[in-house]
Amino acid sequence: MDTPSFGQGFIAVNIFQRAWGEVMRVFQLTAILCLILSSTVAEASYPNILFVLTDDQAPWAIGASGNPLAKTPHMDRLAEEGVYLPNAYTVTPVCSPSRAALMTSRYGSELGITDWIHPRNEPNLGLSSKLAVWPRLLQQAGYKTGLVGKWHLGLLDSQHPTVFGFDYFMGHRAGGWQTANPVLEKDGEDQKFEGLNADILANEAIEFLRRNKDETFLLCWHTRAPHTRWLPVADEDIAPYENLEIEIPNPDYPGLDVDRVKRMMKEYLASVRSVDRNLGRVLKTLDDLELTDNTIVIFSSDHGYNMGHNGIWHKGNGHWVLTSPPPATEAIPSGQRPNMYDNSIKVPTIIRWPGVLKADSVDESTYSNLDWFPTILAMAGVELDPDILIRGRNMVPQLLGKERDWDQSYYAEYSTKHQSQTHMRMISDGKWKLIRDFNNSGRDELYDLGKDPAESNNVISLETKRIRTIRDRLERELLTRMETIGDKVHR
Repeated sequence: MDTPSFGQGFIAVNIFQRAWGEVMRVFQLTAILCLILSSTVAEASYPNILFVLTDDQAPWAIGASGNPLAKTPHMDRLAEEGVYLPNAYTVTPVCSPSRAALMTSRYGSELGITDWIHPRNEPNLGLSSKLAVWPRLLQQAGYKTGLVGKWHLGLLDSQHPTVFGFDYFMGHRAGGWQTANPVLEKDGEDQKFEGLNADILANEAIEFLRRNKDETFLLCWHTRAPHTRWLPVADEDIAPYENLEIEIPNPDYPGLDVDRVKRMMKEYLASVRSVDRNLGRVLKTLDDLELTDNTIVIFSSDHGYNMGHNGIWHKGNGHWVLTSPPPATEAIPSGQRPNMYDNSIKVPTIIRWPGVLKADSVDESTYSNLDWFPTILAMAGVELDPDILIRGRNMVPQLLGKERDWDQSYYAEYSTKHQSQTHMRMISDGKWKLIRDFNNSGRDELYDLGKDPAESNNVISLETKRIRTIRDRLERELLTRMETIGDKVHR
């Protein structure tokens, strides 16, 4: 066998090197293609998130609650296609501190926001831009983010929604505005809009979905309704109630202005229905754009509402609706009834997560609006930095039935400072509820929720051994919660 020459060997080696280089090039291209494909698949698997937050919607103001007066077919559709959470609650039953807790997973007392932000008396008060908020974390993870509707967490440019992670904002920075023909901020400028507020905000939410149908998006749609004023609404929203004889929840309450409650109930439920009708339009848009299967829809409210319940209407800063209200005290004007009833604390809540959460199911666990921060990050697959202080818990394991030791108690706070002056703190184990007002002696309350779910019989002054034991236990738990978050109003 002839021995190859040096030149022949060089040619052979060169051919081998070129062949090997071609193999490596193909391998590299294949690897790059795999990375691109895996990245595309990963991005496609990230769920879109639609967070619907209504304003002042009571836990009973939804058909899924079993209330036949609440004619809400589209909210009920969500419940049928998702999981309904009847024991969801807010940690403060009024707008600004509730929304602050939602964004930060911190209590309002930790943030300096304990009551609704008054635009004239507190023009500089708002959420600090230094705080971690989940919309910003989703934005940093690649989500296209938008807020349509109510903000109420500061009027200054340093407190603008875009500072907190929203790429797009259309709505109102303050709390209240016109029910019809409103002035709203869009594209950084205040503009006059013609029509009903409920429809205008829904139109904007729909346009956001259409613009971002090819993106992974977070849309927070914060409705104005059913906040007062309730009217006007579209004819189709009031129609079911115009000739309906309303059965109110507490008609025999001493001195209740029954006629006024019935009138307000009709208007309020019509306003709820205006949200429901527009929710149907938004859900249809998801269907039409073929986004439903990859979009988590969360529906909730900033706090609850009362309508004649226990003789009051409104929320945590309630008003008596009596022909002759109790006299004023030094800290509480006549006509005011600051409260922490469940109707003020609890909120109608639904999660639709196709392919993950069981449809047409009910989860009676206790969840708070502090829990949305870690929960939404978990849903989106975004890791939570352990250095970020939050008070909420990731709900996903409990929703999936994998959590064994979920604490079912609920704790809330409300220091009113505009009409009334209070420092109310509340804790409940689901069977009993203790409410203390550290600013007003004689206003403490204890309710046996098992026997008295309407909270109509305050038993705090009963000096039986059983009542003392329950009261003392809840008192210790209440003070422990306050100590944990550095709340010193009891000292």
